[in-house]
Amino acid sequence: MDIGVVLQTTPPSARVVDLAKRAEAYGFSHVWTFDSHLLWEEPFPIFTQILSQTRNVTVGPMVTNPLTRDWTVTASLFATLNEMFGNRTVIGIGRGDSAVRVISGKPSTLATLREAVHVIRELANGREVAYKDSTLRLTWASRSRVQLWVAGYGPKALQVVGEVGDGFILQLADPDITAWTIGAVRRAAEASGRDPDALTICVAAPAYVTDDVAHARDQCRWFGGMVGNHVADIVARYGETSAVPKALTEYIKGREGYDYNEHGQAGNVHTAFVPDEIVDRFCILGSVQEHVRRLQELGAMGVDQFAVYLQHDAKDETLQAYGEKVIPAIAETVLAKT
Repeated sequence: MDIGVVLQTTPPSARVVDLAKRAEAYGFSHVWTFDSHLLWEEPFPIFTQILSQTRNVTVGPMVTNPLTRDWTVTASLFATLNEMFGNRTVIGIGRGDSAVRVISGKPSTLATLREAVHVIRELANGREVAYKDSTLRLTWASRSRVQLWVAGYGPKALQVVGEVGDGFILQLADPDITAWTIGAVRRAAEASGRDPDALTICVAAPAYVTDDVAHARDQCRWFGGMVGNHVADIVARYGETSAVPKALTEYIKGREGYDYNEHGQAGNVHTAFVPDEIVDRFCILGSVQEHVRRLQELGAMGVDQFAVYLQHDAKDETLQAYGEKVIPAIAETVLAKT
């Protein structure tokens, strides 16, 4: 299992780049960032600095969307990064949350997401594609290679992931929901004639290595609120009696609103409705042994990468604990099985 890290592009950008460099030194495979250009700094200039000051990590957004940039711009951005630094990028993409809601917009339709994935992938990989009544190609990008990993929660979103995604991003680590979503994605891939095992499965969630679990819960409760924004959309669309696991839908009944100015922040007052049980299920908190156990559990379900959301008061300590203890333990487990 690969281990990635997800960073917010909070100023100063030099701190973000430093965390990325430390992550590579500790053996992390991927460095992801949020992509909400009003709440935090624009990630793409920061990607250039991360890529120029590292050698091996793969870099990308978790996640971008089809609405805040023209699809040709997104494709050109990644193809340019690949030309500059080798093919070391990946595109996480979803319908849009904070980047669009903060400007009073709405997430894209799934049809738009599906089309955007196709157009961006073809252009960013140097291939010809039809777009807005034109046939386009980035003629200079013939060597660029990049995958699109699609994020989603609801049944129809998971179907799109399975039908068009190169990978699947699930932003929570609950074992029951993970199993359900992976199953849905793989069934959709198989039904559309694709190899379900060819999709890369990435689970992303806050991780906090500590003996003080109560403190870690308070630092990571914001994540349940962030996920709740997507869950509220699912409940509104499918109702409370849909096939979506109750572990994903029940907890938002106490949700009364959300202020995106506190999005992704520890201490977010609009996430008080998130119970401890949900924080424990959605995140990975506690001792090194508990992290290793949870990651082994996810690996047994077919998860290829766990990406650590690093938005709490122990960024450096968590990177160090993962680099010195968790990642080596996971590697030893893999070697033992082979």
